[in-house]
Amino acid sequence: MKSMKNIVVIMLCVFGMCQGLQAQAPYKHSIGVTVGNFEALSYKTFLANHLALQLDLGYKYTYAAHRYGSFYVPTVELNPNLMYEGHFTKGLYGFLGGGVSLGYSWIASHAYLVHDYGKFGVNGILGLEYKFNIPLTLQLDFRPGYGMLFDNDVRANYFDWSANLGVRYTF
Repeated sequence: MKSMKNIVVIMLCVFGMCQGLQAQAPYKHSIGVTVGNFEALSYKTFLANHLALQLDLGYKYTYAAHRYGSFYVPTVELNPNLMYEGHFTKGLYGFLGGGVSLGYSWIASHAYLVHDYGKFGVNGILGLEYKFNIPLTLQLDFRPGYGMLFDNDVRANYFDWSANLGVRYTF
């Protein structure tokens, strides 16, 4: 019974601290583009005051190596990221999180044959976002990760990363 009281007291304390941390999200939704290593259409929404979901659909070139050699690989991918976003100063926010990348890739060989690959990866995301007084945000982010291209018999593993600048309209 005593341990149950301790658990209830601890839960109430944690709940009280979390309520004190609540700050208003800078906006509810935003849509725009991301440019840099990853060219994409971007959508971001806040699920809670500090919890955001960002979905990017676009393409990039990645340097990958496997048993047939090293090459630049074009990929079309969807990159959803779940992020914790905190407020620094007026208009400036920082975020940290992670996500996955799912996509399609192709490689043209020397014989003009095209080899198709699926793409799967995991990544972190960290960066800064500035919300202007008008409905506009600028986001600078870095996404280090691990990617894998695969088909029936070949798999290429590689360090997958991107550095991006995002511009989005907020509503």
